[in-house]
Amino acid sequence: MAEAERVIGMPDTPEAEGAEPEESSDAAAPEEQPVSRGKRKIPVLFGVALVAYLLDLGSKMLVVAKLEHHEPIEVVGDLLRFEAIRNAGAAFGIGEAFTVIFTAIAASVIVVIARLARKLYSLPWAIALGLLLGGALGNLTDRVFRSPGVFKGAVVDFIAPANFAVFNLADSAIVCGGILIVILSFRGLDPDGTVHKD
Repeated sequence: MAEAERVIGMPDTPEAEGAEPEESSDAAAPEEQPVSRGKRKIPVLFGVALVAYLLDLGSKMLVVAKLEHHEPIEVVGDLLRFEAIRNAGAAFGIGEAFTVIFTAIAASVIVVIARLARKLYSLPWAIALGLLLGGALGNLTDRVFRSPGVFKGAVVDFIAPANFAVFNLADSAIVCGGILIVILSFRGLDPDGTVHKD
């Protein structure tokens, strides 16, 4: 009887007990994989965008109030100066005859970035898209609210390097964000945090 009881009790041995936790841990592993990407970086995206937008807006308000219709200010001799210019075209004065088109493009960029935010887990991508969003909003604000009219407004530019086009902080944010996106793409990093090694 004692031997029968030991045979019946074999499933309670440590070896038998250890088998089930291994199976349950393997089954739970796939469910934990998405969590490893961490939290979505939406606050970073909008935080960077807000800072870029406020810096651009504040600088333009200061330029319009203190520099427009005045002599340019030399910052670094002839290499860099501040000069208030109204630009009806795109960044760096390109395409002044297509103001409405550039306004629509800026609005489309904002919509696309907002849609990408739903699957944004990469910090570098959040910074890059935040710079794009803040710059696009900055120049779009000028297009909507400045003269000569809604969606036709001229953007305020004031940073004038020697032998280069005049631009503003929104243009700088857009360019920096675009360069960062190109670098991230070459490195194989996607907005959702996955990395392609090929």
